[in-house]
Amino acid sequence: MDITWTSIQKQRLKELNISSTLQEQRFESASERDFAFQDLERQFVTKGRRHLAQFQKFIKRPLLSRLEQQLTEALNLRGFVQVMTPTIIAKGSLAKMSIDDKHPLFSQVFWLDAKRCLRPMLAPNLYTLWKDLLRLWQPPIRLFEIGTCYRKESQGGLHLNEFTMLNITELGLPLNERQQRLEEMAALVMSVAGIDEYQLEVTSSVVYGDTLDVMKGIELGSGAMGPHVLDKKWGITAPWIGIGFGLERLLMVREGAQNVQSMGRSLSYLDGVRLNI
Repeated sequence: MDITWTSIQKQRLKELNISSTLQEQRFESASERDFAFQDLERQFVTKGRRHLAQFQKFIKRPLLSRLEQQLTEALNLRGFVQVMTPTIIAKGSLAKMSIDDKHPLFSQVFWLDAKRCLRPMLAPNLYTLWKDLLRLWQPPIRLFEIGTCYRKESQGGLHLNEFTMLNITELGLPLNERQQRLEEMAALVMSVAGIDEYQLEVTSSVVYGDTLDVMKGIELGSGAMGPHVLDKKWGITAPWIGIGFGLERLLMVREGAQNVQSMGRSLSYLDGVRLNI
């Protein structure tokens, strides 16, 4: 007889970040399965408790916080300036990104009132900064932001309603250097995150059209370049590149986690460890 985990057991294994290979085990009897489940749960509960003890005594900062610092230091060393912009943005800013009530992303936005929302992306604020900084600084203007974004994403192991984005931008570079710079920025982030053997794939975005996506089983980042049709609404004419990454997904892939929730802001997990252990 081919016996699999019960639905409750599967959920518990996923919560404990037990590998997909172990989650796909088959058994000859229910008793064999239940014994294996008890043994696995005991092992990973012990492992989780041990990690939390180390976290309290020595680590003291969550994975997400540590990755943010590592990325900030690496980008600063390469001449990029960090900015911090508001999480509440105007409806008009989204409209400039072509996100109106007919756009697929519109229904995923958390609206505060008729004119304001929680930002679903970092790009509108970075466009605004570009326009002013072009008057004040000589190009190329290299900016990045690490900040929380909000979307009514479909629930599952790959999506969060509240997630952390890194956007890296460079404005005013030569046209013939844009592709190379996108690939360099992708390589930098993946190196800092500790992820190798990734792929770059050209695909299509509902906002930017053609994009260069960073893949390792799942999409980890997405890059675009301009001049772009959106630029005129912001008064931007110079060539640019921009690439964004979801930090929780980077951590999920690096740590071999089974759900992105364990890597994000949470009351159920701490440093990737489920707290009901």
